[in-house]
Amino acid sequence: MKKYMFLATAAIVALASCNNASPKMDDQPAADSTGGAGLKIAYVEVDSLMTQYEYCKDFTLVLQKKSNNARNTLNQKGQQLQNAMNNFQQKLNNNGFTSREQAESQQAAIQRQQNDLQQLQARLENELANETATYNEGLRDSLQHFLAKYNKDKKYDLILTKQGDNILYATKRFDITADVINGLNKAYKSTFNKSEEKKEEKK
Repeated sequence: MKKYMFLATAAIVALASCNNASPKMDDQPAADSTGGAGLKIAYVEVDSLMTQYEYCKDFTLVLQKKSNNARNTLNQKGQQLQNAMNNFQQKLNNNGFTSREQAESQQAAIQRQQNDLQQLQARLENELANETATYNEGLRDSLQHFLAKYNKDKKYDLILTKQGDNILYATKRFDITADVINGLNKAYKSTFNKSEEKKEEKK
């Protein structure tokens, strides 16, 4: 039944663009960029960050797998419900019930099955929403933590996010995307390696 098909939450639509594109990193820091009146400005390309930051790519695979598993489960349960409803209607049309009570009992069982499916759908969607929130929080925290360290030396007054045409025009000398991606991936790799080392120590 179409109304039981699983729909992934809208919160991950923009994040689902993460793919296996090779990171384009620049080990050389971006040149200092100074705006008018001595204001130092820089920007980060969000689309590039999403496709080249390893944390984003890894977590998006996790979300996609969870979404696919939930959708398959709901489709299977929905088909079972549809079969039960078709079976009930066929028996009803052919006078297959020995009594009114038997028909009402089977109808009640189908209603319970329908309620269970609705509850399952709500639970799976809630779990995916929580996973997405965890991902978004981790992405935001890692970016803010990196920029706080990065800007101790760079001393930018303003660092903007550039996505689509939210910034109508900016010259490339203000672009620090490569620096940010490079730094984030190094930090992520270091954290991942430490986590793997702890797992090995526990064995």
